[in-house]
Amino acid sequence: MTLFHSVATVNIWASDHSKAVDWYSELLDLEPYFERPGYAEFRFGDHATEFGIIDSHYASHMTFPGTPAGTIVYWHVDDVMAVLGQLQRMGATELEPPKDRGNNFVTATVIDPFGNIIGIMHNPHYVNALNKQ
Repeated sequence: MTLFHSVATVNIWASDHSKAVDWYSELLDLEPYFERPGYAEFRFGDHATEFGIIDSHYASHMTFPGTPAGTIVYWHVDDVMAVLGQLQRMGATELEPPKDRGNNFVTATVIDPFGNIIGIMHNPHYVNALNKQ
């Protein structure tokens, strides 16, 4: 029996919820498929991963205003440099520059305008797994 099947939802916090929804709508070229006050959900990518934006006034005591917070989720991209450039043009700040980790693995991280860390990665294992489906 498999204990963990897949990531079901990735949530981030934003103090300006509507601005964050607009920002991610532009980045993803996609409107949320579900919204209610203080919460919006998108589905995108090869596995229709759910991505939620939550108004930070609902945040638990474990978040720290003004600092990057949370687990880093790395999203697979075809071209790290191109996506990094797009993120920066949209106001994200580079946290970790692109790093070649060997065997065609390349990673980078940015901080979105709302203080969340976004990881981007070109991962050949992801490509191989996707091609086997």
